[in-house]
Amino acid sequence: MRENELEQLRLRIDELNEQLLELINERARVVQQIGEIKKRQGTEPYDPVRERAILDRIIAKNNGPFKNDTLKHLFKEIFKASLELQEDDHRKGLLVSRKNKTSDTIIDINGETVGDGKQRLIAGPCAIESYEQTRKVAEQVKKHGVPFLRGGAFKPRTSPYDFQGLGVEGLKILRQVGDEFHLSVISEIMSPQDLDVAEQYLDIIQIGARNMQNFELLKAVGTSSKPVLLKRGLSATIDEFMKAAEYIYMAGNENVILCERGIRTFERATRNTLDISAVPILKKETHLPVFVDVTHATGRRDLLIPTAKAALAIGADGVMVEVHPDPSIALSDSAQQMDFDQFDSFIEAIKPYGLHTSVQESRLPR
Repeated sequence: MRENELEQLRLRIDELNEQLLELINERARVVQQIGEIKKRQGTEPYDPVRERAILDRIIAKNNGPFKNDTLKHLFKEIFKASLELQEDDHRKGLLVSRKNKTSDTIIDINGETVGDGKQRLIAGPCAIESYEQTRKVAEQVKKHGVPFLRGGAFKPRTSPYDFQGLGVEGLKILRQVGDEFHLSVISEIMSPQDLDVAEQYLDIIQIGARNMQNFELLKAVGTSSKPVLLKRGLSATIDEFMKAAEYIYMAGNENVILCERGIRTFERATRNTLDISAVPILKKETHLPVFVDVTHATGRRDLLIPTAKAALAIGADGVMVEVHPDPSIALSDSAQQMDFDQFDSFIEAIKPYGLHTSVQESRLPR
């Protein structure tokens, strides 16, 4: 008799489990609908006030035998799973998401590819100061087979009294030197109004950390045919970084390169804190190439070799560094730029870690 009663109770448990499963999945479908509405409204998926109200209502209706704390724990797990479901749906909807496109994006820049598994280097001065200075750096960059020359023409500086760059004249110098040495050139722009001149002189347009959420600028470069290197904001989450890239991608420009450059934390031993784990996360969550700017991440030239090794070892598609003929007299960020002897040592140190150099490295101008 007892065995029969036990079996009946177990059958009842099975029925209740099936009912619970159906109700939980029905709840999940409603959560997904709410997520879609919130996405269109541009509101955050998580609402702590709403969660508290739901828990209060559940506790008020609890007649046992579960204790209130047990029910809170059970429903918080349901809330957590529901929130993850909304976030997964949202990320799947992003054009830059790996869930939307499983294959890696490979970008061709004047015959040099980025994102194909070959790890590249971008190097050059923090700021374009003169034709002579830029040419000297370009000669060193070319000597080592580095295909990409960087240099700041528009310089967003914390202090309004610091060197702000040469502007359009700097872009002209960068283009002239790039053509002389057969190098592709990259520089930052800060306004949608700069796009026309950038397209005229640059091979890659850079969006700096301070402009990562300059949405009008992101939408503007999204209409360009030039590849865009987008740097992570100083305090931006990875999710915010991906959504910034989405602005560019959804506007039509699919040639986007992400660049981790350190984030702002309480630590002061380095200029910023290099979030090295962002590289594999971004490679997993997106199909876009990922670079690491070790110069701005550390602000210290003595840390460039170990951080560059770490970036290449963890799977970055490339590294960005700054080089100057005489960093002691540089007009900006002198402490973080390498001189030519240090650049030679840097190249030799990171080559065994997978750095790929251009096949045209011997093509120096006469």
